[in-house]
Amino acid sequence: MDTSEQLYEAEATGWKRGVYDDVQATFRAPVVNWIWRTTMANYPEFCRYLWSQVKPVFETRAFGRFSVRYRDAVLSAVESDVTIPAYRRTNLDVAPAEYTELRGQLATFDVVAPRLAVLFRVTNRALHGEPVGADPGTDCATTAPFPDWLDADRGRTPSMVPFDEFGEDAAETAAAFRRFHGFDDGLASIYRCLAQWPTLFDALWTDLGPVLESETFETACDRADERTDAFVDGLPYSPRLGPDALREYGFDDGLIGDVQALFREFDEGAVDDVLPGIHLWAASVDSVGERDW
Repeated sequence: MDTSEQLYEAEATGWKRGVYDDVQATFRAPVVNWIWRTTMANYPEFCRYLWSQVKPVFETRAFGRFSVRYRDAVLSAVESDVTIPAYRRTNLDVAPAEYTELRGQLATFDVVAPRLAVLFRVTNRALHGEPVGADPGTDCATTAPFPDWLDADRGRTPSMVPFDEFGEDAAETAAAFRRFHGFDDGLASIYRCLAQWPTLFDALWTDLGPVLESETFETACDRADERTDAFVDGLPYSPRLGPDALREYGFDDGLIGDVQALFREFDEGAVDDVLPGIHLWAASVDSVGERDW
């Protein structure tokens, strides 16, 4: 599997374009994340099958509540110890339109983060034959539809600097974030987005870098992880993504091994503490979504 290969939205046609449109509509965000683009580029039939199996996870009221509580779990843990800084337009020396764009792009990441947390956990477990939906919820929210109003029309399409081409005014901060997360090269999309605004990028590391390296943020990540586990345990059904199910569907062992490794790395590897941090960055410019519902 060549993870440098991606099928971008502008290049997708036919049913692949349809899957992308469905992901965007279901995730409530104007973006198709890297995990979908690289899976589609390498194994398109599997990507389509995967989406058919996991899409219902994101369509319930229970998921809506999870997404709100995941966000709040992170922010409440941090706020119990420190005050999250608030950066206004004048602090960042940007034009009003640029500040609006910045906030809109971070709102998109804020919407997507809980969705990716669940996608990675459900898919990682299911691909390895581990339990999903071991203790199904029994209340109405478990199977009731996702509310139309939640996360509706919040974000803007993210733009970002190239994978490993940070300008001189952002390179030192990029290296600091890279060391913290343990990335060998490059950085996650959220940081490549933030690097477009070097003043904000630098301020976030200066003001919140010590928080990332503290027990406070470790607690925030643990609470987010607990929320994710509880939600996945309570799903009302189990996606058919185990090795035997995939073989029955016609996928070979090479593909199965590749996607197992990919989703395990995203669920348990260096990205594990990237997703909770997104809510801190969004909060710093007042772009977080609901925290109590």
